[in-house]
Amino acid sequence: MNICDFGTVLKQLRKSHSLTQKGLGSQVGLSKAVISKYENGMSYPTFDILILIADYFGVTTDYLLGVEKGKTVDLSTLTDTQIDAVRRLIAEFNKANKK
Repeated sequence: MNICDFGTVLKQLRKSHSLTQKGLGSQVGLSKAVISKYENGMSYPTFDILILIADYFGVTTDYLLGVEKGKTVDLSTLTDTQIDAVRRLIAEFNKANKK
């Protein structure tokens, strides 16, 4: 993936959250037209807007730009014990998916 995939990634995230372009725009303070331009590769967001969109969807800016393929999970409010449990669970899912 590369930056040209930003629009595709944005559209996939928007649809996976059952949002219209207008709905996403309302959530992040942009117009439907701007979201449409982003999704169609006619325009790209500023760094500030890119960070805002990433925060809204709970992904990294690298993910939005196609640099990173995985999504992130915010563990900042969990205890160390809870974080360890989440990591073990993810490891088990990864093992099962490789079979």
